[in-house]
Amino acid sequence: MGIVKIDDELHEELRKASSVMVRSINAQAEYWIKIGMLAEANPAMTYSQIVNHQMKQADVDISDINGG
Repeated sequence: MGIVKIDDELHEELRKASSVMVRSINAQAEYWIKIGMLAEANPAMTYSQIVNHQMKQADVDISDINGG
């Protein structure tokens, strides 16, 4: 574990996003970092495709939620 220094404006946006997404500030930062790394590694994939792929890898059955 380490400390990552970010500017105050980004930290404020992180704080606001974490409240909307019902995550801790650290969990929101980790999420953004992970999605950013996946987006850089897979530039042809959209955000939705990246999230869908991660859900499938975690064996989340989205069809149950959608009533399918």
